[in-house]
Amino acid sequence: MVVVITGANKGIGLELAKQAVAKGARVFCGVRRPGEATELKAALGKNGEIFGLDVSSDNSVSSFVEALRMRTKEIDVLINNAGVYLDSQNGGIESLTSQMLLETLNINSVGPVRMTRAMLPFLKVGKNAKVASVSSLMGSLSDNKAGGAYAYRMSKTAVNMFVKTLAVDESWLTAIALHPGWVKTDMGGRAAPLEASKSAEGIWTVIETSTPADSGKFFNHAGRELPW
Repeated sequence: MVVVITGANKGIGLELAKQAVAKGARVFCGVRRPGEATELKAALGKNGEIFGLDVSSDNSVSSFVEALRMRTKEIDVLINNAGVYLDSQNGGIESLTSQMLLETLNINSVGPVRMTRAMLPFLKVGKNAKVASVSSLMGSLSDNKAGGAYAYRMSKTAVNMFVKTLAVDESWLTAIALHPGWVKTDMGGRAAPLEASKSAEGIWTVIETSTPADSGKFFNHAGRELPW
């Protein structure tokens, strides 16, 4: 199995990479600052490589593709994990700035589109190719009862629509959106009840058990389908 993971230097992405290696996969990771990814480098060992990658940049994604092309012709699983949470969950519209919104959308929403589009030639050669994009229950329209976090919520709603549309257009591909849960990471905070390793374990189970019939659906880390 050949796997590509974005945002793999810490948190859920790091755990996803570690568990992929444990499964015997060949893993290619994209991170913004490769020099700081010491734990990831140790976890990958000889089973993968780390490349500089900023999913908000077309040029960076293109450079990632060129580096990848020299190492493999196929990808079986792409995990769009890279993301940011720039606004406060309790922040109202008064605290929302255009810069915050655009940066969040560029990374969280356009980033998965950039990566998936760039990886399509590799995925078409892969075996039972799958694209798993990390979303959030905060992107669910019907679940939003708390408000706030405009930029983050909007970005994850856009991810969900991307996944659904990709599933319709590329029927050969299994495309799913995943809510990792409230996880103890820099983004989730220390009060979160779920360890990153447990979230990643669940995410991998969902990815590995997903079938073409699941394409276009939205799941949590425990495999429960979530409302749009």
